[in-house]
Amino acid sequence: MKLTVTMASTITMFFTVMPALAIEPDAPQLDFAERNAEVWAVEDGEINAKLEALEERFGKKPNIIYILTDDIGWGELGWQGGGKHRGMPSDELDQMAFEGMRFWSAYAEPSCTPTRIAINTGRHPVRTGLLSVLWPGMTDGLSPEEVTTAEILSEQGYNTAMWGKWHMGDLPEHSPENQGYDYAYYGLFNGAPDWWQAAFEDENGTLPFADFPGYETYFKRTGIDMSVGGYVGRKGESRTPIEGVAGILSPERQEAFENESIDQITQYVVDKADDENPFYIYWASYALQISASKEFLKAPGVDKNNRQASFMVMHSTHVGRLLDTLKAEGIAENTLVVWISDNGPMYAFWPTAGYTLLRGAKGDILEGGVRVPAMAWWPGMIEPGQDPKDVLHVTDLFTTAARLGGALDGIPNDRITDGVDQTSLLLNGEGHGRRNFVSYYSGQTLGAIRYEDFKIHITEGHGGLPGMDFYNIRRDPGEKYGELYPALFAVAPMQFLLQSHNERIAEFPHRPPMTVQESTLTAHD
Repeated sequence: MKLTVTMASTITMFFTVMPALAIEPDAPQLDFAERNAEVWAVEDGEINAKLEALEERFGKKPNIIYILTDDIGWGELGWQGGGKHRGMPSDELDQMAFEGMRFWSAYAEPSCTPTRIAINTGRHPVRTGLLSVLWPGMTDGLSPEEVTTAEILSEQGYNTAMWGKWHMGDLPEHSPENQGYDYAYYGLFNGAPDWWQAAFEDENGTLPFADFPGYETYFKRTGIDMSVGGYVGRKGESRTPIEGVAGILSPERQEAFENESIDQITQYVVDKADDENPFYIYWASYALQISASKEFLKAPGVDKNNRQASFMVMHSTHVGRLLDTLKAEGIAENTLVVWISDNGPMYAFWPTAGYTLLRGAKGDILEGGVRVPAMAWWPGMIEPGQDPKDVLHVTDLFTTAARLGGALDGIPNDRITDGVDQTSLLLNGEGHGRRNFVSYYSGQTLGAIRYEDFKIHITEGHGGLPGMDFYNIRRDPGEKYGELYPALFAVAPMQFLLQSHNERIAEFPHRPPMTVQESTLTAHD
């Protein structure tokens, strides 16, 4: 845990040893890369040879599919002890996990909009100026100055498409077709607005949001129009509202949207399988929001009192259908598929809710809020049956996609990129991860950091003592036994890490926030 070099010398040595990388990582990652430069250089040569052989075989770089789900907690899937034991069978997802790599130490941001920013930009939301979960009528959104995965892969000839919950801004300048995606079939909001009008029309007053005044009155009072729930967007063209049930806010919308999405996604795979260029798909599924799937509500093993349980079965079936399509088209071995949840469970509508065995939930920087299930599948490239303890963060998917797509040079170096290239972890397995540090932000506030197996909660100091609660997160993933005194040896190293992290912020300042964050109305949905 000892930092052996100064910040300045670390940067100098890093770029002396690895001059090809123009990316500006966070300070702890710079130090980690410098100390492993020789080993990683050898690994990278071997990885490059393997990727070049794959490209020669298929005539193009690998396809990449990222599946981001919603509010599915750590421990929720069957392979983590959930699944049928929680009344939420996840058979196809579990099969995917065991055919590939299961991550037990995967992390996201504390809530949905922040994680969507992270996976698309490789940066913590605090750096981008978009800090809050967005609601209908808000004018905030992902800055056009941010660079997305779709944009850098497009520059390398990739076909890019997204389906699902966009939730990074309602205005055209924020929309996916203007953020690098050739095609997008997307919803604007999270799942809550699907129930607002239904609650207003419910004669029994038993649904959530019973005080919603109805669309017409809401529009008269606020000027917020709820008539469009989603759009079809194409790069260079004006977007058009989604027609039918899938485009109109209602409790039935999400199931219709997901069914249409998987039909389009599988057809897209078929259409692009023999294309001379590879494809990148970002599927931000609505699974698991607060709606039910009528088709799977009575499926075997489903907890009928938890609407999300039927949605889990539906989503698992859809993922299985996607993987089967990749196999049938003969491109599974040239396609990386990563599945990850956006944050921990939201218990607000219990018993309709996800669950986690960890402390905390959605909106928290406790493990229950940010530690999520994740897995990677790539037949012939990722050895099946793996469950590495290496740390993965959702920002890593951005940089990893850039590496696989030959787009590292497209990542701008006038800002910090938090994502780490994890290709070595995927292809070489446990012990080859390239991340040993995670910072956990809640809005603008850095609330905790993890270094190796240690996690500290940053609290207010007193009497000259540092404000730090220490946890050995490997021994204590539930964060039940956090005390300062047994870890006094780590105080100075952790303070060095914090100092170097803050120095990099001074060097590369955050984009100014779009919304005043001092407000007590901070959304966590």
